[in-house]
Amino acid sequence: MSESEAKAPQQQPFRHYWGDTPEEEDDYYAQHGIRGSTSFFKCPRGLSLFTRSWLPTADGPPPRGLIFMVHGYGNDVSWTFQMTPIFLAGKGFACFAFDLEGHGRSDGLRAFVPDVDAVVGDCLAFIGSIKQQYAQFQGLPCFLYGESMGGAICLLTHFADRLGFRGAVLVAPMCKISDKVRPRWPIPEILSVVARVLPTLPIVPTPDIMLKSVKVEEKKAVAVMNPMRYRGKPRLGTVLELLRVTGQLSQKLSDVSIPFIVLHGSADVITDPEVSRALYEEARSEDKTIKIYVGMMHSLLFGETDENIEIVRKDILSWLEDRCR
Repeated sequence: MSESEAKAPQQQPFRHYWGDTPEEEDDYYAQHGIRGSTSFFKCPRGLSLFTRSWLPTADGPPPRGLIFMVHGYGNDVSWTFQMTPIFLAGKGFACFAFDLEGHGRSDGLRAFVPDVDAVVGDCLAFIGSIKQQYAQFQGLPCFLYGESMGGAICLLTHFADRLGFRGAVLVAPMCKISDKVRPRWPIPEILSVVARVLPTLPIVPTPDIMLKSVKVEEKKAVAVMNPMRYRGKPRLGTVLELLRVTGQLSQKLSDVSIPFIVLHGSADVITDPEVSRALYEEARSEDKTIKIYVGMMHSLLFGETDENIEIVRKDILSWLEDRCR
């Protein structure tokens, strides 16, 4: 229920740890005491969505909780994002995620998200399928986890199912697009007119989000290597939809009632840490925590130094463990 200010340690070297083949990836999972799997899930809309799971080993103690994870815009669940579920699975949590529509290996035009409400429906259907598939986990506490755009989707999922989750971990949530990357007037007004006719057109003039998200130069090189990463300019329809959703969310912060921890870097120029402060202050949740990390940027769990990542991980793990007791 308090706000902490964490100083950023010095930068350290980084390596790209997991392999490029399924065998190498399985070996990496085994080294961390977890098991992973992949599959495709057909959502009610008929889209084929690529999914991953990261579970504690079968011969160890049963999981302490289930975590349903949502990645951010332009990202996917098969590259740097999975560093976090690998860590959490190693600490006893069963983690599940899928590539959102238009991302990674899922169906859809690359980076085109015309209807976030439909994506929320995909999330609810996927969560329901996991609960059916893993009936042995019935009764375990369920949590939401979202990064950036994924944080906004988690809040919308909470609004759609207020009793389904023990809590939410919100990492730099996109409750509002920062004015530092938002196109200036009159560009949004012009683009909105063009989008009615050409919503998939990738012409929105914004800087590369990855370059403004990742602090450590070596990790920028790793992010660039991701073969699933979307490298084009944002599509008109996606940007207008995100502006719509974040505008609505910023007006509904007081409706948030789920227990949550929100984590944000003070140097984030993609999503606004002041909006996370507003979420903390306005939410009617009785159980709420905020962590603002001085000097950290948008990519808290990949783009920072290893020491900084460890700080954020420990805060998330401690919060989860406290709510599984």
